[in-house]
Amino acid sequence: MKAEVRRDAGTAFAAVIVLVALNLRAFLTSSSPLLGAIRLDTGIGFHAVALLTVLPMFAMGATSLCGAAMGQRIGARAGVALGLAAIALACASRYGANGAAPLLASAALAGAGVGLVQALMPGVVKQAYPARIGVMTGLYSAAIMGGGGFGAVASPWVAQALGGAHPDWHAGLAIWALPAVFALLYWLNMRRMEFTADAPRRGLSWLRCFASPRAWLLAICFGLINGGYTSLVAWLPHFYAQQGWSAQQGGSVLALMTLAQVVGALAMPALARSRGRDLRPWLALTLAAQLAGFCALALHAPVPAPAIALVLGFGLGGAFSLCMVLALDHLPDPAQAGALAGFMQGLGFMIAALAPFVTGWVREHTGGFALAWAYLGAVVLVLLPLLLRFDPRRYGAATAGLFAPRAMPSSSLAPEGAATRKV
Repeated sequence: MKAEVRRDAGTAFAAVIVLVALNLRAFLTSSSPLLGAIRLDTGIGFHAVALLTVLPMFAMGATSLCGAAMGQRIGARAGVALGLAAIALACASRYGANGAAPLLASAALAGAGVGLVQALMPGVVKQAYPARIGVMTGLYSAAIMGGGGFGAVASPWVAQALGGAHPDWHAGLAIWALPAVFALLYWLNMRRMEFTADAPRRGLSWLRCFASPRAWLLAICFGLINGGYTSLVAWLPHFYAQQGWSAQQGGSVLALMTLAQVVGALAMPALARSRGRDLRPWLALTLAAQLAGFCALALHAPVPAPAIALVLGFGLGGAFSLCMVLALDHLPDPAQAGALAGFMQGLGFMIAALAPFVTGWVREHTGGFALAWAYLGAVVLVLLPLLLRFDPRRYGAATAGLFAPRAMPSSSLAPEGAATRKV
């Protein structure tokens, strides 16, 4: 039987991956800088405000769990398209939302769409770029973070531009339907590629992951890391608003944090891959950056807000992309690795969704955010020993029998930059 070299997909497909990823956080970060205007017009309560972040995160998690199975039935191409359509519809519906119920419904629908896309894209990226998985996962993760930055900056600007003295927060939230539609059309216009996820596969049910200690460890670490991100998205602009900052200024700090996330998401996988497959030292570096940022916030250190945002963003973005690479590295098969990554994201986002509730509860009972930031710093300290367990030499043993009677050993994984073969 003749073997043929499986080449990486080109730049056109990389561009569409970026376009899709840009839509996975903008709807989430767009509401935070506009909370003052939203609460004034709708009377939405403090706990309901937290649900604008918490509810979509739960929806992301639930949909991520079943997204891999859905992708096996309808194909990755159709699954991602369905997810983008849900995001576009949810954002467009916010133009006419005048109360808590429609806002929360749109948040849940957008979160479900994001969860479906996020369940399928890691496997798509691994299948399309087998020789550059670290770089392309970093690019995909950076685009996700970049979309969040656009949401934080552009939404208050659009609201101010269209509303004048009374910011039109409806337009500021609904504007993100346009890039979602654009990405959907671009995605559907691409030539159909041969994805592993498009072919029916046996033994890939995410239910198997519930019996895997390694899958649970990945999900817990991913969830705790992203809990810091969801808390900052929910409360960082409000934290600075309490100090007299405007919505635009608070959104700018959040956007600056997101810019640093983009840099961290791009740089950390590339740096880690240049030194081998062991991601633990690099994950520890990103956690150290997060710890420094949360300590500066909790202790009211005389450090400029932009500097704190940059340090936190670099740590959060780098940790997110490294976690994605970590999950994909555990299994050589793209569909199996995608299913494991889907489980990690599914439970992980549900765990992360709890963090804004906890930090919001602490803030409500203490009158400030100092103890909330201290709590997030303590979570980082808990994460450090957990992440030390991800020894790449034990990936094969940790996932043996997860999706097949006999798992391929970790030594069979192709190193970064090597061509893979399909017989």
